[in-house]
Amino acid sequence: MTDPPVVLDHLDEQIIDILQQDARCKLREIGQRVNLSISAVKRRIDRLEATGVIVGYRAVIDQGKLGRHLEAFAELTFAGDTKVAEISGVAHELPEVQSVFTIAGDPDALVWIRVKDIKDLTRVIDLLRRTGSVTSTKTLMVLDAWTPGTTAP
Repeated sequence: MTDPPVVLDHLDEQIIDILQQDARCKLREIGQRVNLSISAVKRRIDRLEATGVIVGYRAVIDQGKLGRHLEAFAELTFAGDTKVAEISGVAHELPEVQSVFTIAGDPDALVWIRVKDIKDLTRVIDLLRRTGSVTSTKTLMVLDAWTPGTTAP
């Protein structure tokens, strides 16, 4: 059973939006933007963390600057006796894998990959296939992408 949703007011939602845009935003700036004191902002953020609404902070990396210019998705189909809980573990040791999405229907999973080039992509796909439980793959290379909060291409 899932936990009941946390009730947020418009100030909580504004604070979350600000932190999603810049997780390093200073409490003073957040307070100015939502018209609250620094201590009130801190209490709200602490509550959002304690209730599990905010689960962490992370650096957003420009993968292209690291030489990972090619982005792809791989559809994975697994053997029928593979447990759903085992699917996401197929790639947990591959740093090129950004996320694994277990999905309903066919295929069983969608894997988001960032690599240097086609040769590197082939290597990663081969590693995913080598697990033994993957019965087929289909690779889709990204031509362009847009993320909310950024300028449209």
